[in-house]
Amino acid sequence: MGHRLSKIYTRTGDDGSTGLGDGSRVSKDHLRVEAYGTVDELNSVVGMVLAELSEAGPDQEVFHCLVSVQHDLFDLGGELSIPEMQLVKADAIERLESTLDRFNAELKPLKEFILPGGGRAASCCHLARTVARRAERRLISLSAQDAVNEEARRYLNRLSDLLFVIARRLAVASGEGERLWQQDRQR
Repeated sequence: MGHRLSKIYTRTGDDGSTGLGDGSRVSKDHLRVEAYGTVDELNSVVGMVLAELSEAGPDQEVFHCLVSVQHDLFDLGGELSIPEMQLVKADAIERLESTLDRFNAELKPLKEFILPGGGRAASCCHLARTVARRAERRLISLSAQDAVNEEARRYLNRLSDLLFVIARRLAVASGEGERLWQQDRQR
């Protein structure tokens, strides 16, 4: 592993630029920085979900799944910070799909839209889902300008689906359940 940061601030970004992993410098609002910054934000929100859970808690499967997701997201952020780097592979997507199918099979079929909620962990998971969707949009924007690993975009698409299913699972487990959207509610 390369060198570690011994000093947190460098002052090199004071001009509004940042260094990419290949040594090049770009504006801090460059689409690539926006993309990996949003992936970093997503990783932080997944950390919030994990803070609401416990490794020894009743749903260790979700806990360990999300820890694995955090590692994938760190890899994805690294991939995005180095143009033309590819760290996210098809097997990561297959792992998400397998977990998604297994978790979803345990839930009642969804016949209505649900509102975000269902307890703190489920609510944090819904927030993570929306940030995953934004990260995917940032990757799509970046791909119009630079080469982007197609597997990375697919990973984020599948991850947002998995986070939705995990949010449902956590809402049921919390005892609060899911709050269904009601089109014809009293206002």
